[in-house]
Amino acid sequence: MGEWKDVPFHELFKAPLRNGLNKPSRVRGSGLPMVNMNEIFKYDFIDDTTPMELVPVTENELNTLLVRNDLLFARQSLIESGAGKISIYRGDSEVVFESHLIRCRIDESLASALFLYYFFKSPVGRGLMSTIVYQTAAAGIRGSDLMNLEVPKPPIAEQRAIVSVLSSLDAKIDLLHRQNKTLEAMAETLFRQWFVEEAEEGWVEVRLGAHVGTNERSLKKDSPLSCIKYLDTGSITKGHIEGLEELAMKDAPSRARRLVQHNDIVYSTVRPSHCHYGMIKDPPADLVVSTGFCVVTAKTLGPHFVYYLLTTPDMTEFLHSVAEGSTSTYPSLKPSDIEAVEFQLPPKKRMEEFEAIAAANWDKISNNYRQIKSFTALRDTLLPKLMSGEVRVEVQ
Repeated sequence: MGEWKDVPFHELFKAPLRNGLNKPSRVRGSGLPMVNMNEIFKYDFIDDTTPMELVPVTENELNTLLVRNDLLFARQSLIESGAGKISIYRGDSEVVFESHLIRCRIDESLASALFLYYFFKSPVGRGLMSTIVYQTAAAGIRGSDLMNLEVPKPPIAEQRAIVSVLSSLDAKIDLLHRQNKTLEAMAETLFRQWFVEEAEEGWVEVRLGAHVGTNERSLKKDSPLSCIKYLDTGSITKGHIEGLEELAMKDAPSRARRLVQHNDIVYSTVRPSHCHYGMIKDPPADLVVSTGFCVVTAKTLGPHFVYYLLTTPDMTEFLHSVAEGSTSTYPSLKPSDIEAVEFQLPPKKRMEEFEAIAAANWDKISNNYRQIKSFTALRDTLLPKLMSGEVRVEVQ
């Protein structure tokens, strides 16, 4: 295997660095998709399926079009760690990018753009990036500093071998995420078809409170727990938990008071239109959620039926209107507002059929998330070792 050497980043460029377009919000809505700061911080890989705003683009601005494997760096961020955040464009459509981003186009005969993407994602690359971050009102980087960073340049065959290892793990992770989206959409579609579109006039209208309990379990002050895993409202969106905080009980916020059990639905009572809700599956015994959630426990209904009942677009819009009409400082719901939800009660057999299908889908989703966690841990373990040369791959 050849030896690694460091070279100035600009020696690997196919074209000079370029900043993007400045398009005010008043002109947006039609034209070409544009990568904004939002996409950079939300997605590592940006492609033809990534949702983006449309902007008008003149002929003179077509030099800001992206091509496959272009690297994008955030020029600015409100936090220091966000400055220089990297994403890579993996699409084939005509897409432009905004002025707060720097485009970097790599000469693939000299270096693999994906290798450099993984390098700047690694702790080694992030540490190198931190050396050029400046701080004013916000954190930022300059293209003139970025182009002069010394980056590793292994033999191109070794770069591609490293990329093959890491990208195969990312592909598995992406496939599992896509499978989960499909499974979630199937259950949502079935609920809408059976219980909204095919609802019958003879179904009796009932209140949800007659079939569920709310906020039934609270963490006592004399709890024996010394540490907890904590879920706040901002860490779950449309069923996706972004992470749990592990806290010593003495450091836990005063709102860490709700206990949950398997199949409980947690629904944010503050600004419910932000879709901070989800269903808890196989929680650890020390999981505690914020008092900003209403915890809904199904009693005489299937929990998946209750979950989809509360999370249809029409219901979230209705609950948002209830919250907006509250007398509190911020739009918020009370547990009694959720208990007061009225719906037509379907036949027991039809609900049992739905529950069996939805539960099976959620079991598959949970299993996929376990695999995602495992593959992500393996990738994150390998990444710094491969990028530093500590672990070498065999070149065929």
